Formats: sequence, C-alpha cells, structure tokens
Amino acid sequence: MTHPAPSRRHAIADDLRNQISVGRLKAGECLPSEAQLAARYRVSTPTLRNALALLQGEGLVEKIHGSGNFVRHPLRKTTYVGGGYTPSAQALAEEPLHTTVRATNLRAHGHLTALLKVSPRSPLTEFHCLSHEGKTPHSLARIYVPRDLAPADVPEGLLAARLPDLRPPLAVVQETVSTRLPTPDEATTLHISSTLAILSITRVATDTTGRVVEAALLALPGDRADAVFTTHHTSEARKAEA
Repeated sequence: MTHPAPSRRHAIADDLRNQISVGRLKAGECLPSEAQLAARYRVSTPTLRNALALLQGEGLVEKIHGSGNFVRHPLRKTTYVGGGYTPSAQALAEEPLHTTVRATNLRAHGHLTALLKVSPRSPLTEFHCLSHEGKTPHSLARIYVPRDLAPADVPEGLLAARLPDLRPPLAVVQETVSTRLPTPDEATTLHISSTLAILSITRVATDTTGRVVEAALLALPGDRADAVFTTHHTSEARKAEA
C-alpha cells in the first residue's frame, strides 16, 4: 500500500520539528527569517507560514511580532485529575506554579444563570485564577460561587482550600471536557497562539440539596496539560456486569 507524499508545509514542519528534537535548533533560539526559510525550502511565504503555524499550534515555536519566530522552552506538563486539578509528577519535582486570584462580585447573566441554576441578577462572586510558571502564564480558571458562599478573603494560592469551608458537603461533581481554540481574551491572557487548542473543562459541583455551589471554567493550553479520569469498579459493579 502506497502512502501519499506529505504536503510541503507538513514536510517543512517535520524537518524543523526534527531539528528541534535533536537540539540543532535550541530553546530560545530565533529561527531564520520567514523569507530566508521560504528560500531555503523553495516554497512561497504563505506555505512557509502554514508550516510554522503547525509548530506554533504544537507549542514548539512561538511567534513574537516584530522579533521573529523562536523555539520555545519546554513547558511543564500538568495533569487535570477528574475531581480536581493536580500537578503531575514532573511538576511536583520542580518549583510549584504560582497562582494569582482576583475576586469580583457580579450578577448572574447569560450562560451563568443556566450553569449555576439561579435567577438572572442573582449575586455571585467570580474568582479569576491565573497560574504562572515563572513569568509565563500557564493556565486559567474562572470559578463562580453564590455570593453567600464566597470567602471574604483568599490567601494567595489557597482558594481551593477556602471554598469548602463555607459550603455543605457535595453530592455530585459533573465535569464536561472538550477541546477548542482559545477566545481572543484567553489567547492574550495566556500569551498563546490563537491556533493552539486548549483543553476546556467545565466543572459543576452540587450539594446534597441540589443547589449548585460552584461552577468552574478551566482553560488549559494543550501543549502543557493532560486530563486523567479513573473509574474504580466495586465488587458489586463487577457482579452486575457479569
């Protein structure tokens, strides 16, 4: 069985990707100009830019307007574990991520009314959580809670520990996972390409009375995040399946 030859943009991307993987092109190094690369590979500038866009989407190359295309430094991978956001083993061996939290009081509107199952203009508090690896934005979370369940003060990095203090025990946590392109605001906030796919997770927590006590919207760039969901089968469940 014969396989079709790769397109020119994929062939160029493969060559540059290989040069990065073997260290011929090093992290932080600026690539030759787009005109020089187009001449080297004997393609048009649009074809060359399409090839670079593939690498930008993979997080291997970063385009800085006015400066050129640079090989990105390897990014720390974190793992979203069903039921919570946890650093991976690799991340635990390094300096922890630094998270800044900004709280804003607002009224429920649009999709928030359906997400939290509240009436329009119900009082909510939004926690805008931006994690950093050094000076580089790493991931973004927007967490919404009914105003009466919002802590008055949140020590930096301790939001996840403070929220459970004011709410009843949880009964259900529903998580919806999808991939999509970032919004313009997310791309700007996270300093990522508009072509880099993000892992989008919507987590809704409900207490034993059926009240939604927390809704979290997580935006995790695909070049630095994985998601793991584990199902534990009890002996009763195994018998039911038999």
